[in-house]
Amino acid sequence: MASRQGGPGNTESPRPGSTERRTASTTAPAGARRRTPQRTDSLPHRPDSPRAQAPGVDRPTGRTAEDPPVRDPVRYALTDHFRERLEQPGRYVSTRAVSDAIRRGQLRWNRTDGWRFALVDGGVRFVVVVGDTETNSPVVVTGWTEVADREAALETPRWDPVDIDTIAVRTALSESSSTPIPDRIRPRTVTRPFVVGDHRLETAPGEPFVRCTTCGCRFRSKDAITERGCRGGQTGR
Repeated sequence: MASRQGGPGNTESPRPGSTERRTASTTAPAGARRRTPQRTDSLPHRPDSPRAQAPGVDRPTGRTAEDPPVRDPVRYALTDHFRERLEQPGRYVSTRAVSDAIRRGQLRWNRTDGWRFALVDGGVRFVVVVGDTETNSPVVVTGWTEVADREAALETPRWDPVDIDTIAVRTALSESSSTPIPDRIRPRTVTRPFVVGDHRLETAPGEPFVRCTTCGCRFRSKDAITERGCRGGQTGR
């Protein structure tokens, strides 16, 4: 569902993916009769439900898929799908990056549905996918990073070579999830595990695969990673 907490906002959260809940006072004057709030949504709670709405956000009226999305990050709610990705090591997406992309990013129609904002900062492209035609408020659907300029990224203090190789490997795995990509993995060094599916993955120079640091399984494509659960401490291929 779209989280009922606030949108990306203007500042970085102390914990990735967390936002400050906006609340209203519930204290009533003495003698006042307490009113029971009426239920406005008859659907049961479901993850990523299109009926969810962030508090204080007006319902869009008459919007179509061709209408460009709003540029105010405060109006966006965060889906559970996106919040899970904020928690994942090696994804390099933050609420601040989302806000910057919505405000200043280049706007493109997304390949599947909705719109995407893309902003290059320090040699890395931050991509944020949003939607607002099937929800009661604008929502951030998902987000990821891509290496736009490797040399420029390595010249900034924000990134180190492991960060850039992690982004490159994750991008390569996602671009064609069913295709093995040993040649694109082989040159990379990823010593800080990143998460895909149930697995925490790393790779060393010359290895044509990524390896799960927990179960030891080796993978050459994203589908192979997501279709196999992690077996804990058991060693496998």
